[in-house]
Amino acid sequence: MTLSFAIIAIIAGGVLALIYAILKSAWIFRISVENETLKRISGYIADGARAFLGREYAVLVPFVIIAATFLALANTGPLRLQAVSFALGALCSAAAGFFGMRVATAANSRTAMKAAEGVDPALQVAFAGGSVMGMTVVGLALLGIASVLALSITLFGETVGDLSGIVFPILAGFSLGASTIALFARVGGGIFTKAADVGADLVGKVEVGIPEDDPRNPAVIADNVGDNVGDVAGMGADLFESYVGSIVGCVVLGVATAASDDVRIRLAVFPLVMAAVGVLASVLGTFFVRARKGRSPQAALNAGTFGAAGLAALAMYPVAALVMGGGRFGTGNWGALNIALASAFGLLAGTAIGVLTEFFTGTDTQPVRKIAKSCETGAATTIITGMGVGMMSTLPPVLVIGAAILGSYALGGLYGIGVAALGMLLTLGIELSVDAYGPIADNAGGLAVMSAMDPKVREVTDGLDAVGNTTAAIGKGFAIGSAALTSIILFSAFTQAAVGDVALAFSITDPQVLVGLLLGGMIPFLFSALAMDAIGVSAFAMIEEVRRQFRERPGILEETETPDYRACVDISTKAALKKMILPGAIAAITPVLVGFTGGIQMLAGLLAGVTVTGVLLAIFMSNTGGAWDNAKKLIEARAFGKGSEAHKAAVVGDTVGDPFKDTAGPAINILIKLMAIISLVIAPMLKSFWG
Repeated sequence: MTLSFAIIAIIAGGVLALIYAILKSAWIFRISVENETLKRISGYIADGARAFLGREYAVLVPFVIIAATFLALANTGPLRLQAVSFALGALCSAAAGFFGMRVATAANSRTAMKAAEGVDPALQVAFAGGSVMGMTVVGLALLGIASVLALSITLFGETVGDLSGIVFPILAGFSLGASTIALFARVGGGIFTKAADVGADLVGKVEVGIPEDDPRNPAVIADNVGDNVGDVAGMGADLFESYVGSIVGCVVLGVATAASDDVRIRLAVFPLVMAAVGVLASVLGTFFVRARKGRSPQAALNAGTFGAAGLAALAMYPVAALVMGGGRFGTGNWGALNIALASAFGLLAGTAIGVLTEFFTGTDTQPVRKIAKSCETGAATTIITGMGVGMMSTLPPVLVIGAAILGSYALGGLYGIGVAALGMLLTLGIELSVDAYGPIADNAGGLAVMSAMDPKVREVTDGLDAVGNTTAAIGKGFAIGSAALTSIILFSAFTQAAVGDVALAFSITDPQVLVGLLLGGMIPFLFSALAMDAIGVSAFAMIEEVRRQFRERPGILEETETPDYRACVDISTKAALKKMILPGAIAAITPVLVGFTGGIQMLAGLLAGVTVTGVLLAIFMSNTGGAWDNAKKLIEARAFGKGSEAHKAAVVGDTVGDPFKDTAGPAINILIKLMAIISLVIAPMLKSFWG
């Protein structure tokens, strides 16, 4: 079993994913939008999303060039190809975000059109739009990895020494490029969407008393644009990075495992072949998504994700047996069955985290009902109860992640943790499809209101949107869990590259390590503070603009004048592009500064600290925001709920939760992984620098 075989497998998987995405996007564009108002308003959203993404990428191009130049100059010999690999990773991540968002902004109006025909036709369009994002991400990720590997082994060979010393360090550059784009896409998109959302909600709902997605609200288009740049392009870049990072970490650990050279190469081949099988399982899983009569959209989406997971689980042992060919590795003399079970642990852990997230953030669960009840006594109790629920929600996922780590380690050592991380992301194609479905359904509901479509259409889109909130929350929990496992394997790969011992233990009584732990524990809070402050400042500017338009142009509320939507889009765009730089720079520069000034031990402590506090803070923020959001929706679904005092309190909770769940929380996942992958990339330089 050679690496060349694995390259062929992932090329086949990548091509399959992209063919699926192309066919689905063609089907979506063939659906005609006959409502002229709907077409015009959806055009505003598409134009705004494209304009923002174009300006964001224009800002990032110089950064990518500078970083690639640094890698080319700082490395020597063959490792200078890391610069090319880095640029390719950034390009693939950006392309996935652009194409996925392009189709999502076309699917929203078509979902609204199909909602007139019933739940299933609308669900099929929204899910198809999401699946373009999901399959584009896995397709470009696999083809990008295949390109780097094919070039590297052609130039430098595929012996164990070639792989561990040259090929896989070059591949780490691809992961770094993906991580860089992911961080800026998440932070920039999150600032954009939440500045618009907070401004639209506070002035529109609380001050003026107009409903959500009312076309009289000047910030409504910016709000809908934000759903696409934050929750489609941003989430796609986030999980693109996790997917690539888990594969890279796994192959690095594979060749570092104690075994014969032949078995070590087989261990590097397994994650690549399994990733290709995961694409096939995801494509087949999409055919299970059908909203039959009497079956909720959530059940239809669950059928797809669980179906894909089941197919992937069935394939794990046959693939492991094929790749390993009876080979054994590690201190436990582990084999194919151990690898398959470790992969299953990751898959099971990802599913469990999704179920637990749904419990704490679902539309009608006990924690959400508790928050909705607290809204009856005002905004203060809403905030207190919501934060309590969010803090409590950290317990079950941490137990699941801990069980996955211990179980997979017992089955296959550090390599077992690596394949567990990959197992969690194995069916990313359909998991991301379900995540991206949410903002498409949300946009469709807003378009139905702004286009004054039949109330029955809004009933259908509201049902899809409520499910979309839950799928988005599940997706965030899933992303956090995968970030935790991925960061562990990247940390292990870093110790191997920096010190030459993958199982190296760092003592917390070492002052260098302890200082690193404290610094790492602080970084997620500093990062979140900058993101939250950016939203606060941007939202203030948005609120002032909306108030100005209502004050100076009273005809807007009387529906005799059209609001200036472009001004609000411009405010969000400028704020996002300006405010995303500092958090991104801190994430990128901190590991380099600590590594070259404090040493390898301090950097190891930094990575451990940022992982522990980052995972907990991300779970807390994502689940708190999701629970506040659905508590508001629960109140809105009641008779006389909208406009009541309880509803006003719920809107405050939802508004506070928006930056929690859509900006700071999700971006922490990328922060954790980016710092780990940067450390892995600079590890050879640190080894040389510190002797």
